Amino acid sequence: MEEVIFVTHNKGKIASAKKRLEEINFKIFEYELEEPRSDDIKYISKYKVMEAYKLVNKPCISLDCGFWIDELHGFPKAFVNFALETIGIDGILKLMEGKENRNCRFTECLSYFDGKDLHQFMGQHEGTLSEKILGEDTNKKWSDLWYIYKPFGYDKTLAEMTDDERAKRVKYKSVDSMREFAKWYREEKK
Repeated sequence: MEEVIFVTHNKGKIASAKKRLEEINFKIFEYELEEPRSDDIKYISKYKVMEAYKLVNKPCISLDCGFWIDELHGFPKAFVNFALETIGIDGILKLMEGKENRNCRFTECLSYFDGKDLHQFMGQHEGTLSEKILGEDTNKKWSDLWYIYKPFGYDKTLAEMTDDERAKRVKYKSVDSMREFAKWYREEKK
């Protein structure tokens, strides 16, 4: 099976890939790819995987995620890093003070490019926002949103869960783009 390169600098994404892509011959190339300004994660993921391919000149993947909060008309969407750098999770919680609808979701797009063909795999993870920052720091987190995001069907933030609880949790209303890619890739490369 050919080698697939995952180009990212995000430690949480690397930890997730090691679990979800273990059956695939993949390697990590740690690099921070340029991210275009857009609220379309499919476009961002495509742009980043094309840039990644120019760097490694091998089949590669890139993953981009956004965070949608229903009560805030989707804010921050694909601009989650900008929101966290400017207002932070404290600012997001301040915007949500007194709001009853705390529904939110992570939406993700994994793009695979082999130099010829582009394939994209969408994922989504429903949940709710806590009313305050909860949980412990971990190197497995993708972002600080782990302190305020409670997966659908749970009353704990991801940061409050143990590694075992996160690994074994039932993923209600979830589609994981890495798992979707892995399933497709295994079938494609038989």
